[in-house]
Amino acid sequence: MTNLDNILCQVVKPARYTGGEWNAITKDWDKTPVRIVLSYPDLYELGMSTLAIHILYELLNSQPDVLAERVFAPWPDMADHLHASGIPLYSLESQRPLKDFDIIGFSLGYELTYTNVLNMLHLARIPLLAAERSESQPLVIAGGSCALNPEPMADFIDCFIIGDGEEVTMELVGQFRDWKRERAPKEELVRRLAQVPGVYVPSLYQVAYGANGLFQSITPTVAEASPRIKRRIVAELPPPPTRPVVPYIKAIHDRGAVEIQRGCSRGCRFCQAGNTYRPVRERPPEEVLKAVGELMANCGYNEVSLVSLSTADYPGISELVASLFHRYQDRNLILSLPSLRPDSFSVRLLDSLAAHKRTGLTFAPEAGSERLRQAINKNTTEDAILETAAEAFAHGWNSLKLYFMLGLPTETEGDVEAIATLIDKISSLGKRSRGGRPQLRVSLSTFVPKPHTPFQWAAQEGEPQLNAKIELLKQRLRRKEVRLSWNDPKVSQLEAAMSRGDRRLAGVIQRAWQLGAIFDGWSEHFNHENWLRAFQESHLEPGFYAQRELSLNEPLPWAHIDSGLTQAFLKREQKNALVSKEVPDCRYQECTACGLQRWQPSCRQKHRLSQARPESPLSLD
Repeated sequence: MTNLDNILCQVVKPARYTGGEWNAITKDWDKTPVRIVLSYPDLYELGMSTLAIHILYELLNSQPDVLAERVFAPWPDMADHLHASGIPLYSLESQRPLKDFDIIGFSLGYELTYTNVLNMLHLARIPLLAAERSESQPLVIAGGSCALNPEPMADFIDCFIIGDGEEVTMELVGQFRDWKRERAPKEELVRRLAQVPGVYVPSLYQVAYGANGLFQSITPTVAEASPRIKRRIVAELPPPPTRPVVPYIKAIHDRGAVEIQRGCSRGCRFCQAGNTYRPVRERPPEEVLKAVGELMANCGYNEVSLVSLSTADYPGISELVASLFHRYQDRNLILSLPSLRPDSFSVRLLDSLAAHKRTGLTFAPEAGSERLRQAINKNTTEDAILETAAEAFAHGWNSLKLYFMLGLPTETEGDVEAIATLIDKISSLGKRSRGGRPQLRVSLSTFVPKPHTPFQWAAQEGEPQLNAKIELLKQRLRRKEVRLSWNDPKVSQLEAAMSRGDRRLAGVIQRAWQLGAIFDGWSEHFNHENWLRAFQESHLEPGFYAQRELSLNEPLPWAHIDSGLTQAFLKREQKNALVSKEVPDCRYQECTACGLQRWQPSCRQKHRLSQARPESPLSLD
């Protein structure tokens, strides 16, 4: 591409933009009729660590008549050079302009990447608003966890994919293939897509607001559009990608990854992923064993992550780990086990990974007091947390990282004090066990109310209250062995506003982008004043969306998206939280009647685990 070489020598990490990596797939453009670009609205290093990108890339390119290429949000230095040089944003594989593709598919995993979506469309010379795109311009689609409330981005996206993407994406491509062959009008395409289960076409719906400014209703305007869009759920996990693209530069997660399990049944009331990825589906052990071997052979990795929302809940995880080490003992295999529970079983499981250096363990108690953990349904006692810490220190781990949340519903000052008290107890255990100071990294995040969770109605605390709690912990935890970090409450407020927003926020997002908002999830680029001005000019308030407690009977902007969980279940869980009532994991005890039995009556029986969990430490002999 003209002038591209001159640009690349002037930007940070030019390998973000060159393509040509190991396992990248480049097909014949002229001989492949359906052309898709997978777009991740953040840095290359983050996007290349996202399993969904690799899954869809391999799946789509397995179709003879489909090519799938990649594009990531250019860092501001590269974006400025592209704009100044008149070079439109391009894909990595063929360096074709995005506007030449048939479909641009965005992955929306974080609300603060929304302005990056707009910036990428602008750099690609594609109109931002779906209503302003011509028949010849690409179809812009989006999926990911943020699509569970698609309304803030509805004006910019032609259609959203709701839920698991593997099957519905292929059905959408099938409809597009037929439409392109018939040369029908674009209006015909979107009507066809609206009939695909799990596809939401926002232009085919009318939104109404009350005189009080509250969202009132969203209704279809054509017969093809369904009043409710059901989240797509794959009954069995498709084969994992075993030939992913290997980056030239170090990605955030610089290793192979195999998804061993999708979904979580533990029921933490604040967790959107845990609620909306139900039911639990496990990958058979032999499939995991084979995939790990193929990843190592195809990519050169010797470290592989076993991915799950709760890895220790995978049935027979100890046996799986032992089998992996036994089968690949001659390849210096290193296993990474993310998302472990704070219990002694997890410590012994990690202790069995003989190839790991004993540098640090990460656990998420989330709350300092047992009462608040019961309110959020974390189901972890203080005794279990202290036992976990004691066992970790006894087995030679020299640091712990602990995640807590501030501003959780029903939280009191005593609950915040309890975080410091718990850290004091853990520190004392480390000193007694190791004869010196343990290294404790304590990370504080702000509670963000998320759609389709029992806390979707809860108000987020204001910045003054959150800052007071942060200051309390800074004073209480002022010691050498503790490193404290925390989120900026301003960023968390914006995340909450986008999370619970309605379609009116499209104007706010567009105006914030016009004022210069990009890479808002990066502290060096976040400009709160841009967002305050954008809200003010749109005659809206961020606090209206973030810090207002919603009525249980109030219509919700995302209620037309059927996640599978009933409103009755979510309301029941919200009431349980108010009285700190725990609800057990439905894979071990009685069904919680969350609503998934409507779609999959066998969800509990099919994915039931044995009552007995293996608790003995794994031997690698």
